[in-house]
Formats: sequence, C-alpha cells, structure tokens
Amino acid sequence: MSLSTSPAAKVKFRTAPLEMTEEQFRSLGHDLVDRIASFLGSIRGRAVTPAESADEVRAALDAARTLPEQGSEAGALLQNTADLLFDHSLLNGHPGFYGYISSSAAPIGTLAELLAAAVNANVGAWKLSPMATEIEVQTIRWLAQFIGYPADCGGLLVSGGNMANLTCFLAARAAKAGWDVRKQGVASGPPLVAYASTETHTWIQKAADLTGLGTESIRWIGVDKQQRMDLSALEAQYKRDLEEGHRPFLVVGSAGTVSTGAVDPLPDLAAFCQERKLWFHVDGAYGAFAAGIKEAPADLMGLTAADSVAVDPHKWLYAPLEAGCALVRDPAALRNAFSYHPPYYSFDVEATNYYDLGPQNSRGFRALKIWLALQQAGASAYREMIGEDVALARHLYELAAEHPELEAFTHNLSITTLRYVPSELRASVGSEQTEAYLNRLNQLLLTYIENSGEAFCSTALIEGKSALRFCIVNFRTSTGDIEAVPPLVARLGRQAHAELNRQ
Repeated sequence: MSLSTSPAAKVKFRTAPLEMTEEQFRSLGHDLVDRIASFLGSIRGRAVTPAESADEVRAALDAARTLPEQGSEAGALLQNTADLLFDHSLLNGHPGFYGYISSSAAPIGTLAELLAAAVNANVGAWKLSPMATEIEVQTIRWLAQFIGYPADCGGLLVSGGNMANLTCFLAARAAKAGWDVRKQGVASGPPLVAYASTETHTWIQKAADLTGLGTESIRWIGVDKQQRMDLSALEAQYKRDLEEGHRPFLVVGSAGTVSTGAVDPLPDLAAFCQERKLWFHVDGAYGAFAAGIKEAPADLMGLTAADSVAVDPHKWLYAPLEAGCALVRDPAALRNAFSYHPPYYSFDVEATNYYDLGPQNSRGFRALKIWLALQQAGASAYREMIGEDVALARHLYELAAEHPELEAFTHNLSITTLRYVPSELRASVGSEQTEAYLNRLNQLLLTYIENSGEAFCSTALIEGKSALRFCIVNFRTSTGDIEAVPPLVARLGRQAHAELNRQ
C-alpha cells in the first residue's frame, strides 16, 4: 500500500494501543505506588518465602495460557501483577532474609528505576545519553572513592558480579597475554593460566570458558584454616607452571568469599603479582564495600593495590538488581580489551562512550539508583549501615556459641555459619557416624527453616561439615531479628531430628 493511501497517512496524530494520556499514567502510577508502599510497610509481617512448589506458582500465574490476541485494561493488569509478585515471591527485603548476598533494595532505588525507565537512556554512547553517561561516570568515581580505590580509574556498571569479574578478566587477558590475543586468539601463544583459591565463586569458570582458555587453565589454590588462599601453595604452583611452559597472567583474590566471607591475604597477593608482573584482580563483589569501616579486616586494605576490582552495589550498597561494577586501575586497559570502531559508529571519541569499555553496546541506565542512594544517605551513613550488618552477624555468632544445641563455625564480615547439634550427640561430635548424621540433619533443617516463613538462610560446606549460613546485607534487620534466630533453629532442629529418627 502506498503512503498516500494508507490508513496511517490519513491520521494526523497517532494513538497507539500502548500509549497512555497524562492523566491515565498519573492515576495508574499513583495507584501502583500506593500498592508498593503498602507492600513495603507490611513486609515484616509477611512470610520470607511462600515456600510454594513450582506447580503452585504456575497455577497462580495460569502459566499454560496462550498469548492473548486482544489487549486488556492496564489498571487491572497492574493490580493483578502486583498481587502475583507480592504473594508469590521470595522477599529479600524481609528482615529475616539471610540466604544469599542479595540485599534489601533501598526505596529510593525503586523510584530511580521508574525515573530511569521513563527517560529510557541507552548508556552505550554519550550522544545517546549525555546526562545518564555523566551520572554513570560520576557514580564510578564515587564507588572507587568509597572503597579507597584510585578515583581516576576506569570502570563501568554491568549486571552483577559475574559480568564485573568477566569484564576484568578480559582486560587482564588483553593486557598480559604477551601477544594480540584479541586478533590472534588464545591458541597463538603458550597456554594462559589463572590462579584462584578453591573458595572462589564460579564466575571464574565461566570466564575461562567464555574467553577460550578452558576451565583447565584455572589453578585452584588450597586454603588455610581461615578459608584464605595459601600463599606457599600459590608460589609452588606458579613455579610448576613456568617449568611446564605455561604463561601465568592473573591472580584472583577474594574480598569476602561467598561461603564464609573470608578475605584473602590481599596485600601479600598484590606484592606477589607486582614482583612477577601478573595482573592482580580482587573479587570484591560482596566484601569490598566494607573496606571503609573500622571493623574491616586489615587484609581488605590490599584491594587498593589491585589492577582491577569487581564490586556489586546490589549487594552491600542496597541497590535494586541489577547493579555490578568493574573498576580497572588503568582506564586504557578497558578500551584495549573491548574497543572496536566500525565505520557506522560516528560518536565523539572525546566523551565517554561505554560501548568502548565493556561487552555491551545497548546499556540501561543502572547508575541512577546508586547515584541517588549515595546522595540520600551519604558515605558515612553507608559505612554505619555496613558496620551494623557486621555487628549483627558477630552477635549471631556469639549467641550460637553460647547456645547448648548450636555449634558456631565461622564469622567473617557479615556472614556467620553454624549448625544444629542435638544435645545427646554433643559427646560424639567428630566421629564419622555422627558427622554424617549431622550433615543430613542440617540439610533437612534448612528446608524446615525455609518452610517456616520466619527466616531464610542457605548452606556452606566447611571442612566437610554442612553448616547453615546466615548473611546479613539488610538495613531492615535488627537485633531482635537476630536474637530470634537461635531459638528458631533449635526448635526446628528438634523437629527435623525427630523426623529423621522416625524414618
């Protein structure tokens, strides 16, 4: 159909099915904000998780229905969807959520997401997102300053820890391979190898896989009794790799491991890498933000010497998902790892163009929720909140150590691990039979805790012992919430113990 005879050509102003008038949007928006506010106000009284089966969740959604041919009224859709999400979700904003390193989302971050979506900036090129780009540049600088990293570093926001660490991994590969690895590939030189402790998150396996090195390129270094990388084992493995013709290029230190929150000896690792001209990367996705508090482990200060650091504002800065960040000491290292300039790119190279600095071209406006929250609270209040999380975890450890039916294992940063031990088994702890039973018992106890709706935790395996893991990155959690945990674990532990003895 020609343009002159098409129906659209006869309509001066188009009204699309997805459009709303100003008044419609205002009315629906006010109603939705009211619903969200009521949800946040009621979150303490809700179950942490509905503990529903997949079939139950699918039934609530009516998951089998087909794509509707005709549209529906927006208000009813929003109301129904809010109910679905509020009633059938794991609530990581609940003060009893201790399961993973996912924090309560700051309310201002929720509002920021609405504002960012309204502008819908593509923060891939400066010309497409001038103000959003400059806000991200400023946010990167503030994040670096907060952890004591050089403020003139390079960096960008990504989806989370996996992508932040992968981004730094690629920068390290390009900088330390010894040949043009981007053009010639990894097979054009000696096998590249990277070093990480056995407690390192699985992001490194994905990175080795995705970058073509293969997971056998990872040298897993054992840990000491505090779950920290063993330096002597690292030195021995490095020497073996040189003798066998491999090319070491990267050492990864953890600033707060996922299982126990342990911090590797970062200053020693930095010195090791500087002496051997290796890239030193710190996975600080969880723990790096604790660097500024007075309770911070001394080793955490070593991240300032790293060539790159990964941090996750959606962990300990309480930003809504998604918000990860890659920080690289030399800004040129990111451009050297990612930049391409095809002829159809006509963007100003004098401004920051984030497509040059990371794997994405189209990028959402992630910075706004972090930028606003940092200003609302200020750095000192953030340090105070993080310090309170650490103190609460320490309090839980002390309570568990005093409880006659609990055994406290570890406390690092804001993670405490413990397990339930029936009174009659105390004397035989350590025997093979008792340890096997306690592992079964505490795995079952985890399910009891989740189903209770009162709390939510996860597990950690510590020297072969199954432990309950409580991680506090939650500005809503209080002393009363923590003091309720040991009685809850003991009560449910007795029930799990009785069930196993009935089998």
